[in-house]
Amino acid sequence: MRPFWLALGFLTTFPVPSLGEVRPGEMRAASAFYPLAGYCVGGALALAAWLTQPLPDGLQGALLLAVWLGLTGMLHLDGLLDSADALLAMRSPEQRLKILSDVHLGSFAFGVGFVHLLLKWQLLASGPSPWLLLCLPAVVRFALLVPMNLYPAARPEGLGARSREGRLAPALLFTLPALALFPWPALAVLLTTLLLARWAAARLGGGLSGDVYGALVEVGENAGLLVGVWLVGQGG
Repeated sequence: MRPFWLALGFLTTFPVPSLGEVRPGEMRAASAFYPLAGYCVGGALALAAWLTQPLPDGLQGALLLAVWLGLTGMLHLDGLLDSADALLAMRSPEQRLKILSDVHLGSFAFGVGFVHLLLKWQLLASGPSPWLLLCLPAVVRFALLVPMNLYPAARPEGLGARSREGRLAPALLFTLPALALFPWPALAVLLTTLLLARWAAARLGGGLSGDVYGALVEVGENAGLLVGVWLVGQGG
């Protein structure tokens, strides 16, 4: 169970047993359980959606957004904000990597963060299926493993370097039910993740960082929500 607890403790704010020091290679082993951590996040979101059904749509969407951010400790949102400052800057790849290490936020972070959260709130206020909320976080965390295997680490000393080369085969087995239930949102997540990862790697000199992984999760979730809500609107 240790790899599962590592994945859950790393990706969420759910309480986990004391695990002590993380040994070399354990984060890679934990990556197989990223989708299970996603199901835990999704299960809590689905429950929150059911409990808040009587509320007005906008208020329900805001509460679901707050729950989502709370369940992840805003880990992925922090990566999105840092990535926005670095990737959108008109600088060299080396300078962008330095910007990623800066704890301060710039105008790109505030602009991208505002638009991203506004879009996510609107999508949640549109009433996505609780089943989609259950499955989407698992799909996104599986899709994240693909660029983790395709691109080297942008910074060899970073947490992203310790987590890369994720274990795709077991993670795929955990994700199959979600892929079967929501193939089109899953396809949107995968394509968005791959395209954004390719662009980010080009901006950073060929590799990806932990902050970019967080950005991929956040943008992937919005892509899946967007397609899921659109399909409901089309009666599909």
